[in-house]
Formats: sequence, structure tokens, C-alpha cells
Amino acid sequence: MPKFDSAKLKKVSVSLPFGIGSAEWEADPTQRRAAWSLYVELVTRVAVQPLESSEGLLREALNSLYSLFGTTREILKQAGPDVGASHDSVGGIAIAVLNNGLRPVLARWHPILQTWEAQRKPNVSPKDHERDWSEEANLRAELEALRQDLEQYAHALAIIAGVKE
Repeated sequence: MPKFDSAKLKKVSVSLPFGIGSAEWEADPTQRRAAWSLYVELVTRVAVQPLESSEGLLREALNSLYSLFGTTREILKQAGPDVGASHDSVGGIAIAVLNNGLRPVLARWHPILQTWEAQRKPNVSPKDHERDWSEEANLRAELEALRQDLEQYAHALAIIAGVKE
């Protein structure tokens, strides 16, 4: 675990997506470490990487987004209560992103996609089956909008972690 120089502690001000607004506070080392862990998890997934229409499977994208729930919970539990749960804390922001940003998209699209996937014939590849789905473009558009919001969240985490300004 990297050591954080207390001289590097400074007030952070971030703009957040999903109607969360903005927040400003002095991030302590615990919050900075948690922000860094969340940032790494986020930027190394399809969550903030564009998913071109010819690339990937929508199911994999939804699964990757869903896995952020478990990852975020683990990071926050390991960080402990000092990571906070208020609006002006890494914990509170992370929880709001899950509940206000990811949960509505996943709750809407997971069962719809699952119903379509159940109709796939054995001789049709998952990719071809998705391509034939009337809702494919709508889900891809929603994933792109979500990606842009998650990119804003990732930028805020980088600021909190002290790796970007």
C-alpha cells in the first residue's frame, strides 16, 4: 500500500454524474486509497471504454458493470468507516453511483437481454444473436451514455486519489 504524504492532503472539489451534483472536502489518506482502488477497477473495465457496435457482447458489458457492485462493496468494507457514507465522502459517492447510476440500467436491461438470450438457437452464435436483437442499438446507446457518466466518476476518483487535477 502506498504511503500518502500528509502534505499532499488538500481540499478536493469534484463534479459527479447521475444527479449527485458536486462535492468538496479534504480527502484523508483512507479516502484517497479507496478512491484509487475504485478508479483502477473502473478504468480497467468496459465501463469507461467505448464499446463499438462491432465489438464485444452486451452480456459481457452488463456483467462487467454488475461486477462493480461486488468490487465497490469490498473496497468500501476494507477501507472501513473512515471512507465515509455522506455526500462529501468517497463511500457516499460510490454508493450513490451504484444506486443512482448502475442499478437502474442493470435492473432495466438485464431481464430484457436475458429473455432475448433464451431464444437463441444452438446453431447461432451469441454475437450474431445479439446483432439480430431489435433492442441492441438501444442498449448500446444506453451503455454509451452510462460510460460517459462513469468516465466523469472515474475522473472525480482520480482527483480524490490525487493522481489528476
